Amino acid sequence: MENVLIYKANALVEASYRLSLYEQRILLVCISQVRRDQPLTDQKLYTVSAKQLSDLSGVGLKTAYRHLKEASERLFERRVTLHEAPNGQSVSKPRLTRWVQTVEYQKSEGAVALRFGTDMVPYLSQLTEQFTRYALADVAKMTSGHAMRLYEQLVQWRDTGKRVVEIDWLRETLQLEERYSNIRDLKRRVIEPAVAQINEHSPLWVKWDQRKTGRRVSHLVFTFGEKAQKASQKPRKQKGIAKTVGKAENASGSIYGIPMEVINAQARPGESSDDAAHRILEERRNIARA
Repeated sequence: MENVLIYKANALVEASYRLSLYEQRILLVCISQVRRDQPLTDQKLYTVSAKQLSDLSGVGLKTAYRHLKEASERLFERRVTLHEAPNGQSVSKPRLTRWVQTVEYQKSEGAVALRFGTDMVPYLSQLTEQFTRYALADVAKMTSGHAMRLYEQLVQWRDTGKRVVEIDWLRETLQLEERYSNIRDLKRRVIEPAVAQINEHSPLWVKWDQRKTGRRVSHLVFTFGEKAQKASQKPRKQKGIAKTVGKAENASGSIYGIPMEVINAQARPGESSDDAAHRILEERRNIARA
């Protein structure tokens, strides 16, 4: 199951919401089941079992089932604020909605079935542009919900190797509210643990620094890259500061840093350029790890 891919609209990656670790795991298992070759409707039920969560996280089956039940109940109440339309179009005003509209318990099977909210469907299917993709295995072993969110926000800019974010924007997307209002607490309780987990469990290496506006720390600067390429390839420099709520932009003539001529030469019949680039990247990773 860890080899499956997660697809999310960039607008969903940068939406404002707060989810616990297990709530995120449940959602990601559901999202990984969305078929990209079939239309998604809000009537489709997706099942998550305690066995899946146990295998994914490495916890015992009983513990996984307890977390599954408790987290799915909370998930029914969780809200998300969407600031953009699914493929990056601007909207007149933010939309407040819910992740799921139905939770069905399947006690005999040790599982829970979820139905996505109507407003969420376009952000998970029929994504033709402005979307983020990564393997479920990239975040499977993380034990910090903040690490999972930060990883998504970085991998969205994977081909640039750098992202600059406003601290106020980051606080809003993570729904920190009044918690960690002191920058030292934010770094110690959120940023440092999240970066440590990304470095330990994901395919990326990450470094970070801070940037001041006047005397106030206003931005965080993240530089990152593929671990297999860390020694031989440095992140490309961006001109100026990236927009806080920017889009993931491929460098001209490449995807994930892979030249288009290589992608076109190695693409399989019926495979899109983006899918081919991701497959080539995964193949290179596997070779480097061998």
